[in-house]
Amino acid sequence: MFPRPPRSSEPTVAEAGTWADVLVRQRLLHAAVLTPTGQWLVQDHPDGPVRVLAGPAHLLALAATIQHHTRSTRPESR
Repeated sequence: MFPRPPRSSEPTVAEAGTWADVLVRQRLLHAAVLTPTGQWLVQDHPDGPVRVLAGPAHLLALAATIQHHTRSTRPESR
């Protein structure tokens, strides 16, 4: 696997919104809601605590963490 080059720009709200939709649709998060202040409210499970993320970069970091965890725990298919 090749390392990714660093981002040249900050993530946008639209990009974070797309990732939030995917994570919820794939049931990797229970909920992800953008607030008027630009923060994101995320909840892993219906009865779990609500976390406040500071902005799009934090939501993308969460998406990367979830993606890494999902890939590292999935059995190899050969």
